[in-house]
Amino acid sequence: MSRAPDFRYRGLMTNAALTVTALHRYPVKGLSPEPLDVASLAAGAYFPGDRLFAVENGPSGFDPAAPAHQPKIKYLMLMRNEALARLSTVYDDATGVLAIREGDREVASGDLATPEGRLAIEAFFRRFVPKELRGPPKVLAAPEGYRFTDSRGGFVSLINLASVAAVDDMVGAAVNPLRFRGNLHVTGLPAFAELDLVGTELATETGLRLKVTKRIVRCAATNVDPVTGERDLAIPEALQRNLGHADCGIYAEVVAGGEVRAGDVLRVAG
Repeated sequence: MSRAPDFRYRGLMTNAALTVTALHRYPVKGLSPEPLDVASLAAGAYFPGDRLFAVENGPSGFDPAAPAHQPKIKYLMLMRNEALARLSTVYDDATGVLAIREGDREVASGDLATPEGRLAIEAFFRRFVPKELRGPPKVLAAPEGYRFTDSRGGFVSLINLASVAAVDDMVGAAVNPLRFRGNLHVTGLPAFAELDLVGTELATETGLRLKVTKRIVRCAATNVDPVTGERDLAIPEALQRNLGHADCGIYAEVVAGGEVRAGDVLRVAG
């Protein structure tokens, strides 16, 4: 469980200004990120286009008619299936087509709104990770109001790039921020100061408001290089050894909707 804030930076929080440097969505749980120029966030909703689908690794018990949060171990995901990082995926909202590439070659494509399209994607994963399957892979679509996030309250995730730079020093290697699979990359805070934002609200000049709800406990998925698919670092262990916890990044809920793009500034609301 995530530990309580230590308040090292509480005095800085009233003047904190976080600049958004990049936005990403992950349409399919465990697969590659898609960079965005702008995202329109709605109050009470998830980050747009994020974790819309998951690939079930054998029967999970997920019921779309009564969706309940399931442990990520029930799906294909980087914590156990690092080969997924070798794949580059693009999901087309207009057509519903997911295209999967490995290197410079397209290896699968399918309309996830159709049985035939889903079967094409499922057939690919049967070939791609046959020894890691506990049963037939099945593409699951999130019903309205539900997403395949790691946390029940994982509406929007923010990654402080200063914290990522501090992890560089802990592990003695350059760490790609995409290892943390966040929606918003931000600058402007000291390393790990974002952890003390829990309970505050962040607002832009245009009216977007995010309530910071919890710290993100990192898992072994961060150990996987998001480009090569190699499990080459031990990030949660390094965090635990240096900080006494494995937290890096924060989750927030959208309390007032609005657009966000690179360059926007989020300030702690009064």
